[in-house]
Parts: sequence; C-alpha cells; structure tokens
Amino acid sequence: MTAPTRTPATTANGTAPVSAPRSPAGSSARSSTELIAAERPVLAHNYHPLPVVVARAEGVWVEDVEGHRYLDMLAGYSALNFGHRHPALIEAAHRQLDQLTLTSRAFHNDRLAGFAEGLAALTGLDMVLPMNTGAEAVESGIKVARKWAYDVKGVPADQATIVVAADNFHGRTTTIVGFSNDETARAGFGPFAPGFRVVPYNDLAALEAAVDETTAAVLIEPIQGEAGVNIPDDGYLSGVRDLTRRTGCLFIADEIQSGLGRTGTTLAVDHESVLPDVLLLGKALGGGIVPVSAVVARREVLDVLGPGQHGSTFGGNPLSAAVGSAVIDLLATGDFQRRAAELGEVLRTGLTALTGKGVNGFRARGLWAGVDIDPALGTGREISERLLREGVLVKDTHGSTIRLAPPLTITCEELESALAGLERALG
Repeated sequence: MTAPTRTPATTANGTAPVSAPRSPAGSSARSSTELIAAERPVLAHNYHPLPVVVARAEGVWVEDVEGHRYLDMLAGYSALNFGHRHPALIEAAHRQLDQLTLTSRAFHNDRLAGFAEGLAALTGLDMVLPMNTGAEAVESGIKVARKWAYDVKGVPADQATIVVAADNFHGRTTTIVGFSNDETARAGFGPFAPGFRVVPYNDLAALEAAVDETTAAVLIEPIQGEAGVNIPDDGYLSGVRDLTRRTGCLFIADEIQSGLGRTGTTLAVDHESVLPDVLLLGKALGGGIVPVSAVVARREVLDVLGPGQHGSTFGGNPLSAAVGSAVIDLLATGDFQRRAAELGEVLRTGLTALTGKGVNGFRARGLWAGVDIDPALGTGREISERLLREGVLVKDTHGSTIRLAPPLTITCEELESALAGLERALG
C-alpha cells in the first residue's frame, strides 16, 4: 500500500503528520490480516469495513498496524470535523479526566451549564437536552415533538404524526428504521411504530399535502448524507420553514452529519438563513473523542419535559460537556466554517475536472460531496478499495456512489493529493 504522493510537513492544526513507526503501532503485535480474522467469530457482522486496521491517527492522517499511512477522507461520517486528536480537544479531555467524568443527572456538575449556554448561543436557540449518540438525539426529538403536540398544539392523545422525507437516514433504532425506505436497514426488524408519513425529499407540494391538524413536526435532513449528499433546491428549506409556521407544527432539522462547519457554515440551514424550532446535533459535537449529541430547541418546545419524563445516565456528563464546550469554542471563531467554504471550492474544481473521466456527476457543499462513479468502472465498494490502495480512505454508499467528507483541518495540498488518488483509482 502506498501513501498519497504529496505529504505536507504540517497539518492545519500545526502538528506534524503521523510518521511511520519503527515497529507496528498500537498495543497488539498481530498483523492487520490476523486482527481482521480475529474479529469474525466474536463481533456481530453489522458492518462491512474496508480491510484496513487503524492503530494511530493525527490530523487528517491515519496509520495502520503495519505503519502504512492514509489520508482520511471520511472523518468518521463528520464525527471528526476537527481531525483526529485535535490538540485543543485532547487537552480539554485530559484536563477533565483529572477532575470528574460522571455524576449522572441525579446531581449537577460544574461543566454542564457552560456547555448548554455555549451551544444555545452558537445555534441561536434557547434550551439544550444533552444526549450521547445521534440516534438518541433523533429519538429524543421525536418524543419532544409528540409531547409538544399534545400539551401545546392540542392534538388528541396518541394521534400525533410526524412527516419525514424518503431516502432519509436518522439512525438505526426500531422506531427510526420503521420510517426508512432502505430495505437493508428495515427488513426483519418490524413491527414498526405508527405515526410517520413519508413524502419525497425536496418536494414542497408533497410535504404540504401530508401536513394536517395531527402533524407534530416535519423532520428532515437539510442535506441527506447517507443517500449520497443530496442537496435540495434553493428555497426548499425556507419553504419548509414557512409551511411549518403557517400550519402550526415544528420544523426539526437533523444536522447530525451536516452541522458544525461541514458545509461551510455553522449549520446547513444557515445557507438559507433558516432557524428551525428544533436542531438535532451529534457526531462532531464530541470532537471524535466521546459520543455527544443534543436536542437544541426553542424554550416553548423543550419546556414540555418535566422531571422523570426523559433522561440518560451519561447524557450531559462532565467529560462530554468539557469536550463539547471545546468544540463550541473552535466553531465560535468561524475559522473552520471559512476553511470548509474555501476548500470546498477546491473540492468542486477537482471533481468537475474528473467529470466525464470516470465521474458521472457529483453533489457538493463545503467539504462534503457525493460522487457518482461510472458503474462500468466498479461499485462504490470497489472504488473505495482502489482508493485504499492509493492511500486514501473513503466510504461507499448506494450503488456506485462514494462520499467525501475530510476533516475541516485538511490543507489544500492534502485535498489535491486525495483528488489525485481518486483520478488514479478511476484510471
């Protein structure tokens, strides 16, 4: 396996990229092949990873147990927006580890108020419900929307509905896959919870037809990630906002993948200057260190919850709050949003140059792209495996589409190197 052809002296963090170790990295002396084989009998087969075993990482670079280095162009599905082991985030985690990690919400802790204040200020909303994983944030958002519908809107008990978009990805709980149209995620897990209506994405007329007096909320991804980075038409998000206001239901924006700098703005809804009633955040909120998610909403919405009606032992724990606060501090500078916007133009230029040369088309916003590869060249999985051999890590989605979502700390030179690797993989 070879590394990308150009290796910069430093990353955007100001740290040197990982160099090849004198001996295999990590605590195990087993080879990649041995470790992959060892997983098969003891791990559930719910993932199909690329055949690489990562042992160390820094910035945009990862290293396997044999010392081969790769550019990470996936960034943990946006969980690593700030790169691997960003110094400010690692320092915040180390400092908190020496003080306090968990109290449960049975007691207050000294880090939670600052985290909630910072996240409310960053998003322009009022209140925060801290959770852990993205799926938990979505489930919590659904519960809150239903409670609001009954307590505030006056929907009769157990009749609240939520309108969602086709080709959505909001997580993998039984409730969530019940309103998915991805049969791989859905088949074999029923029966499913009622109360959801599915309409085509990017179709305001269909959305309006589905909303009625029982509708608690419209839940959508401002950009659909798992579906291949589907970007709606200009005016769609503002249309959703207008429709939900006019019909008296909530607009819930799932920004777990699209938020926190990925698209060149703090939130993807910022591209249309839209403020939803409820934001669902996760992934990058934990800085790639700990799982952190949150429901952030208007006070009227989150005020429907009372003690005992929802909770999480680890939600809002001091370690998560410390790391999440450090993430908020990074975003408050605006530097990462600007980097994503500026380098997004480099990404678009590179993909445009490859269009017609193995790339059939692409959709990109900021440092996020869904790239449709000519099926004659291979499936998305096969292209991802070729890129692995070029020292570039990506992940396929449906068919022959691959996703590119590098850390926002990537340099122009590193990004161009990854695009050169893609060109070679298509050759």
